[in-house]
Amino acid sequence: MSPGLGMLRDLVAAGVALLWLQRALTALIHLPRIPDVRQPEYDAQPQGSLTVVVPARDEGANIEATLRSLLAQDLERLQIVAVDDRSADDTGSIMDRLAQGQPRLKVIHIAELPAGWVGKTHAMVQGAQASESGWLLFTDGDVVFAPDALRRALVCAEKTFTDHIVLTPTMELRQWDEGVILGFFQAVSLMVARPWRIPDPAAKHDCAGMGAFNMVRRSAYDSIGGFTALRMEVLEDVRLGILLKRAGFSQRMVFGRGLVRIHWATGARGLLRVIMKNMFAVFRFQPALLLAGCAAMLLFCVAPAGWLVAGGALRYAGLITAAAVALTYRAYGRYSGISAWYGLLFPVAGVVMVFAMLRSAWLTWRQGGVRWRGTFYTLAELRRHVGPFL
Repeated sequence: MSPGLGMLRDLVAAGVALLWLQRALTALIHLPRIPDVRQPEYDAQPQGSLTVVVPARDEGANIEATLRSLLAQDLERLQIVAVDDRSADDTGSIMDRLAQGQPRLKVIHIAELPAGWVGKTHAMVQGAQASESGWLLFTDGDVVFAPDALRRALVCAEKTFTDHIVLTPTMELRQWDEGVILGFFQAVSLMVARPWRIPDPAAKHDCAGMGAFNMVRRSAYDSIGGFTALRMEVLEDVRLGILLKRAGFSQRMVFGRGLVRIHWATGARGLLRVIMKNMFAVFRFQPALLLAGCAAMLLFCVAPAGWLVAGGALRYAGLITAAAVALTYRAYGRYSGISAWYGLLFPVAGVVMVFAMLRSAWLTWRQGGVRWRGTFYTLAELRRHVGPFL
């Protein structure tokens, strides 16, 4: 290698290492400033009313635990709308059984999906229309809530005058490889986003949205057109957050370890199936954007492992990067419960993630679209309705 190329390589490696270190130190400083709704200051009854919208399709194995946890909430002004979205299993009958004698729980059954809609967004629109509460919480049919979760989150929203609250769920790990994948996501998320900047109106690209817990003020939801404006969006939870932030509504991500729990999928293989279904959508179904993401993943997450066994400046860059990644795992692990030891397999997870990204694009391209919750959506149809990348 020529001296010029060697110097360029060393400069790139140094830049990667310094960026990782900057993000890790920033996270250590600012993550503790994000509200934790388990604190005593949020132990009160809020003034507002809340409706929880639970869309579910073929969630017979999980929906009862979800609805029972919602019925056990200590929030006084609470309504639950469970939406059976064309389920082929016993999801609908479980909902009906649990609703007997429960005035808090209303069940809606959807038999057909109108053209031009993704099933989940259509179900959430139907659920929201069945409510008159001042606040809406959109969640999934496999999430379990602690009895005080909704009350504390709504108190936080009222205390901080926030229009949109995302309470980060606690991921249940049942196999070690789940921790490897989820820990990787956790670390990389702090490289691409700054959750402590979400409340800042000037931080246009720092926003939040999560399918397990999107709590939004009804007036804000209606103002942006609700999920009707996202009728063909596969990543509707994230895009809701983007629309709210762009419209100028206040937004906040909060912690509350153990208040909201979800087991996303079984094992790394199960997680990758979920990721491959949605990853091409993250890059707005644009191959060039996805390839750029793969290149960045290899540079920031995989290459530093090779630098550790190199000599000179590269080794120092690798050591700094490894230390910064470990700090990042440690900083976020205090709130998520995911051990920093999973960081030892961080570069391996990076390779797996690049594979998942490429395979997601390939499968979508080969099939001509995406099969999601039992319905096939063509790639051309999805691209016609897709929003901008950021």
